[in-house]
Order: sequence, then structure tokens, then C-alpha cells
Amino acid sequence: MELLRWIHLLFEEHGYLVLFIGLLLEFIALPFPGETTMAYAGYLSYLGTLHFGWLLILSFLGTTIGITITYFIGLKAGLPFINRFGKWLFLSPRKLEKTRIWFSKYGHGLIFIGYFIPGVRHFTGYFSGLNALPFRKFALYAYSGALFWVILFLGLGKIFGPQWSVVFHLVELYSLWIFLALGIIVLMLIIYRFREKVRHTVFVKESKKKVERSS
Repeated sequence: MELLRWIHLLFEEHGYLVLFIGLLLEFIALPFPGETTMAYAGYLSYLGTLHFGWLLILSFLGTTIGITITYFIGLKAGLPFINRFGKWLFLSPRKLEKTRIWFSKYGHGLIFIGYFIPGVRHFTGYFSGLNALPFRKFALYAYSGALFWVILFLGLGKIFGPQWSVVFHLVELYSLWIFLALGIIVLMLIIYRFREKVRHTVFVKESKKKVERSS
């Protein structure tokens, strides 16, 4: 409750900027409860206090600008800088090693799904830069993942209203599995639509052949 009271006071004093600045700083690895703040902001939009569209835009910008800054820090400054100054950004060697292990498991896709893994999303930008991942590829994974992430947690508060905190804790516990399940569903729909398109194309070609033969 203390955390929610603190977040509420931040919104009263600073309004929409809370999300933009807070999420930007979170992705530079400074402590900020991004997911809780977004869910609560969604709840405030449910109450009509804040506009959902502005919350979505500022959350997305704060997230993408923050993770992009970390990418260029990793790319330009490199590992020596992070080893020397990482403690000031809460980048401990243990956390970097954890991120490296996750990258070895999931490859570049970790940049996308890393938003849903506690203790990992803050470091994927740094690690992408350290590995000199091309910016276009980094942006594709990072920005699409950011959009999915902010919509999910803002949407919790907007859709579930007063029950947002109950649903939030469930999503927080199982967010990675929920994301994977949604990903599988989307993939199945894409495959289904592709197969239907192929069937339609084959049907049209066969129909044309029959017409040509009959004529």
C-alpha cells in the first residue's frame, strides 16, 4: 500500500511525466516500479483521471528512449566502462552474466521477451550494444516488445478497474508464460491464415485451368 500511495502522489504532483521519466530511468537500470506504475496509471484512466492514449504514448517513448540509451552506452562505451561504472547503474557482474546466459538460450528474441523477465529487461539494451547488434535489428525487437509490454500493463488497469491489483499480481507471476501462450496463439493464427491463402490461390488456379479446358 505504501508503494501505491507513493505512486499516487507522484501522479498528483507530476501527472503524465511520471511514466515517461520513470520508465526511461528504469531502463538505465535505476530502481523504478515500472509495471506497477503502468497498471495503476491504467486504473487512473479507468477512473477518467488520465487519458489512456497519452499514457500509452509516453510509456512507449519512455521505454524505447531508455532502452536505446543503454544500447548506445554498450555499443560506444563497451565492457570496460560497464565494469568500471556499472555499480552506479546497478549493473553488477552477476546480473550481466545472468543476461548473457538468457541471450545464449533465446538469442536476439530475448530483447523482445526480456520485458517480461524480472531482472533481465534492464540489461538487454546494454548487452545488445556490447555485442554490436545492428541497430535496425535491435530496434525491431526492442520497440515491438516495448509496445506489447506497455499495452499489457496499462490495459490491466484500464480493463479490470478496481480489481487491477489482483490481476496484476497474477500477470506479474506468470507474465512470461502468458506472453508465450499469446505468442503461440498469434503464430497459429498466422499459419492458419497463410494456409487459407494458399488454398484459395490453389483453388483459383485450378478453377482457371478448368475454365480454359472447357473452352
